[in-house]
Amino acid sequence: MLSSSILSTTERPSPPTVDTNSPEFQAQALRWYSRLADLWSLSLRESADLADMSRDSFKRVRQGSFAGRLTRDQMLRLSAVIGIFKSLESNFPGPLAREWVSRPNDGVMFGGKRPVDTMIEKGLPLILRVRNHLDALRGGA
Repeated sequence: MLSSSILSTTERPSPPTVDTNSPEFQAQALRWYSRLADLWSLSLRESADLADMSRDSFKRVRQGSFAGRLTRDQMLRLSAVIGIFKSLESNFPGPLAREWVSRPNDGVMFGGKRPVDTMIEKGLPLILRVRNHLDALRGGA
C-alpha cells in the first residue's frame, strides 16, 4: 500500500500556460481569423461584426497595422469561430465547408437565415452553440 506522503509528492506537472492577452498571441489569432474570413468570402462588415470589432479596426487587421488589444469577448469569438472553421473543414467535403456559413440554413438555430447573419445577430452565445454543435457532429463533444 502506498503511503499518503508518496501520493502527495507525485503531482503531475502543470501544463504550459498560454497568455491569451499577449500581443503576439492576439496578433496570431487575428491573422488566422482574417484568413478564414477571406476563405469564407465574408465582407468587411461581416468579418468585423462577427469578431465584434469596428470596421476601421478590422481594416487595420487586414492591412497588418492593427495595434489594439482585444477584449476577452473578442478573443472568445475568434477562438470559437476558428473552431467552427476547423469543424466545417472536417465535417463537410470540398466547397460546402467554405460556403456553409453563407448559405441559408433551415436548422433550428438559424430559421432559414445564413449562419453568419444569425451568429452576428445573436452574438457569442450562439457562436459557442454553433461550435459545440459542429464539434458534436465530428465526434468531438
